Amino acid sequence: MPHTFDADIIAAVLRHMNGDHTDDNLLIARAFSTDEEGEVTGSTMTGFDGDGGTWSVTRGGTASELRVPWPGGPITERPAVRREVVAIYDLACAKLGIEPRPHD
Repeated sequence: MPHTFDADIIAAVLRHMNGDHTDDNLLIARAFSTDEEGEVTGSTMTGFDGDGGTWSVTRGGTASELRVPWPGGPITERPAVRREVVAIYDLACAKLGIEPRPHD
């Protein structure tokens, strides 16, 4: 069973990802989505646990769920969430042939 983070941690991460990183959410959806039924037009991070992150992906007005496992394996601590989301972003950039921006 994957680690479950406190609701306050989940809310803070989702607020940050969906407020400050909307382009990154879209990039992740385009890179990791396997559904070939059209172009991804929207993506929102909807949750995460110790095993990976979850996004709602929109294509042609229809939403579906995308689950991406953490590249470094299961996590149990809050600081690891940022590390793994950044790793997913970097992998998405590599898959799409895009230069990732620097990370602070």
